[in-house]
Amino acid sequence: MYFEWLIGASLTCLLTVIAAYFVIPSLRSHKMGQYINEYMTEKQKEKKGTPTMCGICFIVAISVATSVFFVREVILGGEGIDWLPLAATLYLALANAAVGFLDDYLKLIKGQNEGLKDLPKLILTLIVAAGYVLMMALGGYLETSLVLPVLNLQLNFGWFYYPVAIVVIAGMAHSVNITDGIDGLAASLSAIVALLFLALAVTYGGRQIGFCGAVLLGGSLGFLVVNKHPAQAFMGDTGSLFLGGFIIGVGFMVNQPAVLVLAGFVFVIEMLTSLTQRLYFKVTHGKRLYKIAPLHHLFERFYAWSEEKIVAVYSAAAMVCCVAAFFMMNGTWIR
Repeated sequence: MYFEWLIGASLTCLLTVIAAYFVIPSLRSHKMGQYINEYMTEKQKEKKGTPTMCGICFIVAISVATSVFFVREVILGGEGIDWLPLAATLYLALANAAVGFLDDYLKLIKGQNEGLKDLPKLILTLIVAAGYVLMMALGGYLETSLVLPVLNLQLNFGWFYYPVAIVVIAGMAHSVNITDGIDGLAASLSAIVALLFLALAVTYGGRQIGFCGAVLLGGSLGFLVVNKHPAQAFMGDTGSLFLGGFIIGVGFMVNQPAVLVLAGFVFVIEMLTSLTQRLYFKVTHGKRLYKIAPLHHLFERFYAWSEEKIVAVYSAAAMVCCVAAFFMMNGTWIR
């Protein structure tokens, strides 16, 4: 099983790097570069024209590795393995990537850093999340309860659990999307969450969870080869929404999504600062709650933190959150 995970991580990492070798020049030749908002720093403005939508590299790599895993299990019999949760998670990630692709494509068509409007983008991700919840519920893999490991309790919410789950899933996808604003940030944080999935699989069992952690780790590390500062390419909304969907999908596979929100708390904070800024701006007709949002831009612009420092500090915070989440887990609730 461990060898299988090692092969999955290595294959995904290698395929991501190879894909980037071909995709980046193609994106450059077609002038598919990033547009930068006027309010950004001069350093950020220097990134204008950097190839975007390169998240397709690890999307293809993860999809190929997962397909190989499926085919191998079919050939070997695959007895006793529940395929639906993994298939639903891959659907959730790919469908979110499709929304991100549409957003990125519209940015390129418009020639500005605004693609889909906020409301249509939110509605599309909610529809995608609803499809995932429906698949998991009909398959009997979605319980209407919330696990509180510290108190050793399960609270049953009945049918109300489903709309809450849809909002949480869409919210997590957008959290990763919003966090992707600094070279290597979203990929680094995703790699750390992937290590948590592997640790849970090793400790409590869960072959598919371990495999998902392995390919997420491989894809994230492979992309960091071209996305670390100074970035040669950006993942775009295509890649960040894929990662968000994949991470929260595995969170529901683990069967403790509430604890997994703690693991991704850095993502959540990024999303909350952006959301509250927007809401406050609309309610007060132009006033701002923070100097700038999301949070990583505040550190960069007003505290003069380098991108490397932001990634290092955020990664350390993510490690603390993931360790806390690990010790809060209860193996009896893990599939």
